[in-house]
Amino acid sequence: MLPTPTRLRQIALVAEDLEKATKLLTTVIGTEVIYTDPAVEQWGLKNILLPIGGDIIEVVSPFKPDTTASRLLSKRGDGGYMIIMQTSDAITRRKYLEENNMARVIFTHKTEDSICIQYHPKGIKVGGVIPELDSHRPSSSNPNPLEDPFSPWHALGPPSNHSQHSQVMKKYSYLHMLSVTCRLTPGDDDIVNATGQWGNLFGVRRGDAKGECQFINAKLTFLPGREGEKDGLVEVCIGVENDAQLADIMVRAKANGVLNEDSQVEIIGIRWKFISFQNQGEISGRQVRL
Repeated sequence: MLPTPTRLRQIALVAEDLEKATKLLTTVIGTEVIYTDPAVEQWGLKNILLPIGGDIIEVVSPFKPDTTASRLLSKRGDGGYMIIMQTSDAITRRKYLEENNMARVIFTHKTEDSICIQYHPKGIKVGGVIPELDSHRPSSSNPNPLEDPFSPWHALGPPSNHSQHSQVMKKYSYLHMLSVTCRLTPGDDDIVNATGQWGNLFGVRRGDAKGECQFINAKLTFLPGREGEKDGLVEVCIGVENDAQLADIMVRAKANGVLNEDSQVEIIGIRWKFISFQNQGEISGRQVRL
């Protein structure tokens, strides 16, 4: 299948201490918990979801042993868990992948207007992070689910929640999920094939730079695997429209002890980069340093 427009809609992180992770993220970024999903309890998890404009950061934490999340924590500590994408037709993509034995589905969930499909990370160049590809059916109330930055999103509960949640998303419209960076497993330095594989599997087109995939709203960059360095999701970049708000984020990061000596923010085992976002489609490389 050819590449198709694909959106980076949500990233999921795993943390040992959900309360601490929630406090740090909401305080430093200046966002809030938009939803907690009771359905994840069936997998021995608790979670929170935070809006970055119309996109989502999720943090999960296991409360039962022998779960995928608890095993990941034991292996790598706090860090990346899932990359969740949105496309126009996740069902057709799944059929293509299964017919060609290209990926194995590990979970499917349908709602009245959406489908969520998770794939086993084995064999997928992503450093053990679980990829998920979802879609929402267009409707009169949601005519452009992929392009509308504040469109309904199944992870936030039933459609009846959307009116309330869209207002919260718009409250943080000055925040933009610009990119995520993943390191391949040690010994794997083929970042070019990584981008090609994500195009073949999930329809994400290649970016302009080597080792880069381009979503309609953000980028996914791959780094070569290195011995002694954690693989999987290693960095999240968030654009902030207002320079005063950007400076405030860095002040709060320093006050909460998560700004390191290189002026990098580290929370939940992930490096967070906050940069000035000047205009739609234009990213300024200016970073605020304290």
